[in-house]
Amino acid sequence: MDPLTLLLIAFGLSMDAFAVSISNGMTIRHQKVNNALRIGIFFGSFQALMPLIGWSAGLSFREFISGVDHWIAFVLLSFIGCKMIYESRKMGAREKEDKPMTLPTLLVLSIATSIDALAVGISFALLKISIVTPIIVIGIVTFVLSSLGVLIGNRIGHLFEKKIEILGGLILIGIGIKILIEHQ
Repeated sequence: MDPLTLLLIAFGLSMDAFAVSISNGMTIRHQKVNNALRIGIFFGSFQALMPLIGWSAGLSFREFISGVDHWIAFVLLSFIGCKMIYESRKMGAREKEDKPMTLPTLLVLSIATSIDALAVGISFALLKISIVTPIIVIGIVTFVLSSLGVLIGNRIGHLFEKKIEILGGLILIGIGIKILIEHQ
């Protein structure tokens, strides 16, 4: 996989985490940098772990579906992208949480924002892509964007939250189309 495509996938996958980080940043009053790093570590770790889990699962059934693997990758990435765009349209002003930094809250948010990465991991297995570099890049990009998202959210609030989700969705759909075109 070429580096630009990998960066775009990492960027697209991190948009959910980035938007949630902005929301969390709006609720944080003290220790902004510590909380930004904490959220970045949680979100980045889960975004790296989920593709690995999906890739492992995808390896077990790759041989059965090798003739249609590019279609499955296209459908998965397009579905995830459309879901992100749909969710951005229904995203209202998020309610402020009393304790956005508790461990249970961080775990739930980390899992919720990384489910899409699980499907991308399956796509990587179907396309016979080595998983090591993608999970490192996805984890680092998500860590950086999530940490920045907290700091940005603390400063500017939710002005761009919907647009960020839409951009991430469009990037994933575009990559799905690219995979489909390249396979034919």
